[in-house]
Formats: sequence, structure tokens, C-alpha cells
Amino acid sequence: MTIPLTVEFAAGGQGAWMIDRIVPVFGEALPPASRLAIGAAPLAPAGSIAWRLRGTVSNARYTHRSEMTELATRQEGLGRPGSRRAALIPIRKNAAWWALAQDERRAIFEEQSRHIRIGMDYLPAVARRLHHSRDLGEPFDFLTWFEFAPGEESRFDAMLGRLRETAEWRFVEREVEIRVNLDQ
Repeated sequence: MTIPLTVEFAAGGQGAWMIDRIVPVFGEALPPASRLAIGAAPLAPAGSIAWRLRGTVSNARYTHRSEMTELATRQEGLGRPGSRRAALIPIRKNAAWWALAQDERRAIFEEQSRHIRIGMDYLPAVARRLHHSRDLGEPFDFLTWFEFAPGEESRFDAMLGRLRETAEWRFVEREVEIRVNLDQ
């Protein structure tokens, strides 16, 4: 059993990660900020941040056992010394997505869009962790945190491009891409 871990991403003037850019992909952007802090919620006093997003790391929702096994053998963890670049991508899907049954969402997610398979093409170079936010009343449904070495950024961009071309992305109504780096 996975014990849920609530993680907070707080943007403002403090944090280990320097924000390079905040780009709205679909819908409105997030307010500008210079730094991003990540940690167990709550992380920072409300007055010292431009925005705060929370998500829970919990059980896998659309993944079959064989996929979980393959991910476990190929994926490396976060916090690798060479992973000095990262991206936080908050996503909210539309009401049509949430009106589908779980098996219908899975069919679009993997059988049609090959979301997991596309991600595996970029392992172990890109590490990731998914945070569920919908049940917390947050403005996004999912917060995905990716880490990679500077030399892997073009491959990360290619992965994003492939994912954004899938049938699954027709259900995205808001997406923001936040690129960050660790100070050298």
C-alpha cells in the first residue's frame, strides 16, 4: 500500500530551483516568479509566494501490472546529481474526460495515445513523478514533475511534442509549462 505524500510547489523569491520560464500551453498562465521551492505541504507562508500548487503522490491509476514492472526496472529516481534541469507541468482535463468511465479513460490514455509507452522511450534519461491534485480542490488535476540532465532537454522536448499530439490531449483544457534549473 502506498502512503499518500502531499507535495507543494511554491513559486516566489525562494527555492532551490530558478524559474527560466512559465508558458501557458492551453488556457491561462500562472503569475511570474523567480524561484520554485518543492517539499512536503505546507511549505511556505502564504504572503511570500506568487502561487502554490499541491498534489498527492499515491497509487498508480491507469497503469497495468506489466507496465508498473517495466517502469520500476527502467525508471530512475528523482534527485540525480546530473539532473540540473526540470519541468513542472500542471494539467487540467475537461469535463468530457471526467465523464468517461475509468476503462474508457485508460483506453484513450494508453491504447490510443500510448502515453506510458511514449514515456518509456525516454527512460532512464527523464525521471518523473506524478501528483494528483483534482481531489484536493486544486486548479489542476495533475502536476507532473520531470528531471533531466541539460544534454537531455531536446529529448524531453521531443517527448512532450509526441504526447501533445495524442488523442488524450484533446481533453486538456489548461496546461502550463514551467521550466526550471538548479543554480550552478
